[in-house]
Amino acid sequence: MKKISQQLLKQFDAQLITNRIPAENHNFFRKWLRYYIDFCSKYDHRPKNTESLIHFINKLREKRQSKQQQKQAYDAILIFYKMFGIHPKWPEKPSSENRFEKEDLSIREQTVSYNKNEVVFDNNWKYVYTGLSDEIKVRHYSPKTFKAYSIWVSKFQNFVQSKSLEELSTDDVKAFLTFLAVEQHISASSQNQAFNALLFFFRNILKKEFGRIDGVVRAKRKPYIPVVLSRQEIDLIIGKLRYPYDLIVKLLYGCGLRLSECMNIRMNNFNFDTGILTIHDGKGKKDRTLPLPETILSDLTYQVDVVKKLHRHDLKEDYSGVFMFDAIERKYKNAGKEFNWQWFFPAKELTYVPETNEYRRSHLHNRHVQKAIKSAVNRVQLTKRATAHTFRHSFASHLLQANYDIRTIQELLGHSDVRTTMIYTHTVKSRTLKESKSPLDL
Repeated sequence: MKKISQQLLKQFDAQLITNRIPAENHNFFRKWLRYYIDFCSKYDHRPKNTESLIHFINKLREKRQSKQQQKQAYDAILIFYKMFGIHPKWPEKPSSENRFEKEDLSIREQTVSYNKNEVVFDNNWKYVYTGLSDEIKVRHYSPKTFKAYSIWVSKFQNFVQSKSLEELSTDDVKAFLTFLAVEQHISASSQNQAFNALLFFFRNILKKEFGRIDGVVRAKRKPYIPVVLSRQEIDLIIGKLRYPYDLIVKLLYGCGLRLSECMNIRMNNFNFDTGILTIHDGKGKKDRTLPLPETILSDLTYQVDVVKKLHRHDLKEDYSGVFMFDAIERKYKNAGKEFNWQWFFPAKELTYVPETNEYRRSHLHNRHVQKAIKSAVNRVQLTKRATAHTFRHSFASHLLQANYDIRTIQELLGHSDVRTTMIYTHTVKSRTLKESKSPLDL
């Protein structure tokens, strides 16, 4: 495939933001641009000639790409044309079957939004996703919550075929949830997530009462017992991991961290004098403190030195700092360049921000860690299905096995309800005495 220059990609990314294309769809738009450039090179078309776009879409039809994919590819190339001031003018009637169908792929005046499933939205729905984003930000919900809710709302929109928002009712929700359970056979947890997303959508976007939804077919959620690794299996996996993934797994297991919590650790989270790691804004925006494993203190101090060297190098290159959160960036403009705000597991490369034309450093991506763990688990040839979260399960189970109090484990894990922690009582053998005795006789 023909390569595209980094300068062109940066300009294209800037146009995506200017045209308010959601960030989760940028990769799709870049993909269509690469395919288009490669198509023009292969079939001797000029990329800046609007006739080339017609041939490109026809090629997608020949390959039986869906209309939604054709539409997304079309809009991606339109954004490419805008970079050069090109505004296509299509004929009122196609001259042949190979001409571009105006009714399917015309230039829309309204803003078109996309989602993961590439559903094209109607005029009545164009402000729904902006409103959904605003409502979630006001409540300080996680970006993952917005992503999940927007996907379910888009699936619901596709199910009701972009029905007018004023005509939507709980009957539509009943039909959709029943469809998910009966036709799609989705899990009970996914059904609950869909229900919560639509409840949030009705109450906060449509400003309607959700009402009762009796009679909906719902899957029963079965008790889940998490996978737990033995200490020997954990050591085998760590032995197959390279730096820095081995240290990440040691923290996941040694402190019982979620993967997102581990990746979001900054230098100011550590207090080496007292041997304490503080987790800020964990799940549910809760803070908690954890004891640092003494056996990995030398590894942690080595990682601190690595971050110091990288920070000095970044300052020489006059980078704009690490990515910050909420209003910290506005309150303390230089906070992103300060050492105490640097990521403990920084990304290998800087990230270009087209809106401000600057380079910032993010933390190591979750997927890189997940792939490294999966590869190590496969090489060890475990009989268990282990992921990054399995080490958190193992942390809780091993503490329980060592006769630690369940309330102590609850606080270390950051659970709001002890009933969530009680699931780990099923992962270890019971050591209770069946013979009843009075405490005076113990």
